[in-house]
Amino acid sequence: MRQPRIWLAATLALCLGARAEPMKVAVTGTGGQTGGHVFRKMLRRPELFSPIGIARTERSKEALLEATGAAPEQVVVDIGLQQSTTMYSGNDRQCSAVEAAQEPQGNAGRALAGRCAALVIGSSAKVKPTGGTNAETGRPNMGFPDGQPYLVDWLAQKAQIDAAHLAGVGHVTICSSMGGTNPDHMLNRFGRTTDGRGGGILLWKRKAEKYLIDSGLTYTIVHPGGLLNEPGGKRALVVGVDDKLPTESRSIPREDVAEVLLQSLLQSDYRDRSFDLVAEPEGSGEVCTDFASLLQSLQGSSCDYSLGAIPDRELAAGRNRIGGR
Repeated sequence: MRQPRIWLAATLALCLGARAEPMKVAVTGTGGQTGGHVFRKMLRRPELFSPIGIARTERSKEALLEATGAAPEQVVVDIGLQQSTTMYSGNDRQCSAVEAAQEPQGNAGRALAGRCAALVIGSSAKVKPTGGTNAETGRPNMGFPDGQPYLVDWLAQKAQIDAAHLAGVGHVTICSSMGGTNPDHMLNRFGRTTDGRGGGILLWKRKAEKYLIDSGLTYTIVHPGGLLNEPGGKRALVVGVDDKLPTESRSIPREDVAEVLLQSLLQSDYRDRSFDLVAEPEGSGEVCTDFASLLQSLQGSSCDYSLGAIPDRELAAGRNRIGGR
């Protein structure tokens, strides 16, 4: 198999600039909501960050440029990711998708030719209504028409991690999700067919997380609770590990998640840590402004990856119950 994401690696390699200058950071998933918030926050702090946003389609790139006022060279289209996440059925097609993601892509490779000190992975499979109603629940059928988790949350994230390693990137942060300690979590059922194929989003996310931890790269893994489209900077933030939190809240505004992802690149205490993150209801508790102290309550603890389940063989597991044929 060819070298993983050579074109992205070339971009990341060029983002390794002198620390006296703003930190150059590649952000994937910027066409989505949380990744888009990370990108916009970095653009608003030019003294600290020089971000490169990576979108999945030309349409999302143009929308991002219009929404942020970013310079055209600050947003690129990840052609490999677009190809990889639209191919799903069958082992041969899965392999073709992976190879497509690993090919050098002209536009992306040239646009990403700026040395990055860090990579924020904000890309994720997105659950959407797929038509019809579930006979058992009476609710709309939900799935991943834009790309199954096996490809988006495992193979595509693995390729991004490999590219970061190849380029010598110093720090990789992943925006993941709570629930990874429970293999039977309801989110794992979304997109799963009656014969057991598809879905398993938290399982594939957890596999990518463990792959990053084992890569030797400096990492931060953030597991937010349910994401809210509400203003950030107005709530107390609460952290925990292994889906255990000292609060009943299990949700958080996307903007607050984006701020913690950004802070993970600035605060030394966030390095080589994996933790859960939620927010108290607005008006309850002190609004978080001291991000350097946010993780102190964890007393150095981090998520335990012996809990839950991680598919141990990607294609074998993909053919059996989750993600494949």
